[in-house]
Amino acid sequence: QVQLVESGGGLEQAGGSLRLSCAASGRTFSSSAMGWFRQAPGKEREFVAAISWRGGSTYYADFVKGRFTISRDNAKNTVYLYMNTLKPEDTAVYYCAARAAGYGSSWVSDYDYWGQGTQVTVSS
Repeated sequence: QVQLVESGGGLEQAGGSLRLSCAASGRTFSSSAMGWFRQAPGKEREFVAAISWRGGSTYYADFVKGRFTISRDNAKNTVYLYMNTLKPEDTAVYYCAARAAGYGSSWVSDYDYWGQGTQVTVSS
């Protein structure tokens, strides 16, 4: 069992930066791939980024490549999403997710545990 709690969301101007954190509890965190997803009002939840269990492999959606960076600290049971050059279209609720497998995936259905989400709003 893994419990996930996101933090770090808020209101930011276009071009600004935010860092999201996801604190995990449970002994399986260090062997779990982690992902970030987002969901805007009226839209489906979409993949943002993922990282393998040891952090050696990362995956990004095309629309965040070069702007967002995912990382993890297994000693702190935490995964991060650094978001730079934010755009108004990045506005969404951002969710952290964990999967039992060690390698990341872009599919919502591949993840076993989800956090409650944190709101990110980017103003123009």
